Amino acid sequence: MPKPQGPRPTLKPPEPIRSSGPRGSAAADRHAQPPQTESQTQLGRFEAAMKLFHARNLREARALFQKATEGPERDVANRANLHISMCDRRLEQDKPNLGTAEDHYNYGVALLNTRKVPEARSYLEQALRMTPGADHIHYALALAQALDGDLAKAHENLKRAIELEPRNRRLARQDADFAPLANQPPFYDLLYPEKKGW
Repeated sequence: MPKPQGPRPTLKPPEPIRSSGPRGSAAADRHAQPPQTESQTQLGRFEAAMKLFHARNLREARALFQKATEGPERDVANRANLHISMCDRRLEQDKPNLGTAEDHYNYGVALLNTRKVPEARSYLEQALRMTPGADHIHYALALAQALDGDLAKAHENLKRAIELEPRNRRLARQDADFAPLANQPPFYDLLYPEKKGW
């Protein structure tokens, strides 16, 4: 005969998991903070723009000042507009005043030295349009084109630089920037014509 069973134990619902911190979960803390107001957002953008402005990152600062003009705080918007004007003036002053082919060449070489290759290339192309028979411009443009990955045009301009001034062949052989290309077929034949047929 089966024994009568006593009342079954009731299962307790699981305890909620609590974080080890004193205030409960991080999500609860986030919800406890009031959302940022439009005024605070506008002011935050203005302050971030000021940091960029003082670091002379004028283009980025200008973009943030533009965003800081949008919002309820008229004083912040006015100051942002004032700083936009200041950024514009300084950016205008930073543009080089280039008149001659040599000016474009020198500026292009300076950009090339800081590895701003696409910009350098455009200034060197302008210099070459102004003085198409200048061997040193052909040489520098060939270098910019090579660094930019345009090997066909680099070969064409280096060849023209050597035709105009044969010593450019020796310069290119010793130029560390041309070294990665020196053993590639079209450049090798151009730089070492005496070794053809060996």
